[in-house]
Amino acid sequence: MSDIVKIETVTIQNKIYEIRGQKVILDFDIAEIYEVETKRINEAVKRNIERFPYRFMFRLTQEEWDDLMRSQFATAYNQRKRNTGVTPFAFTEHGVTMLASVLRSKKAIQMNIAVVEVFIALKEFAINYKELVSKLKEIETKYDTKFQDIDQAIEYLLNKDKIEIAQKERPRIGYEQIRNIYKEQREG
Repeated sequence: MSDIVKIETVTIQNKIYEIRGQKVILDFDIAEIYEVETKRINEAVKRNIERFPYRFMFRLTQEEWDDLMRSQFATAYNQRKRNTGVTPFAFTEHGVTMLASVLRSKKAIQMNIAVVEVFIALKEFAINYKELVSKLKEIETKYDTKFQDIDQAIEYLLNKDKIEIAQKERPRIGYEQIRNIYKEQREG
């Protein structure tokens, strides 16, 4: 994979959000990737709206948009470039694929392929992640006591400083302390 494709893949991955339980790319991010104006993408979509059912594309609610703006620094920069009175469209993987048939520029087709490849990679990662979690749970149940011992050791190492401070702050009990208590009681 060339360096340019790697950079584009990372750039695309940073523009994928999870909204309503779906991985999506917002209209202005697609416009940036395809090197067109957001307005042009939205016009093309409106001219071909029958190609974009809900599972391909949806408009964010104002609450979703506000939440996204609070949680994403990069999006805040892009908000200045768009009509803030209208929330953006969110395109699923299928919606992005459908855009290739609506936008016919060479750049749009090339970038569409890259975007779809990123969505595929994310799906493969999610599947592998689920398999890994499943295998770890299986191992954990098989070797539960060993994992508990390891977990306790890791927990101790992570909290070692806190434990040592707590140890220093607690009252000492031992021969000297007991002798001092008896001595105080006899004198008092």
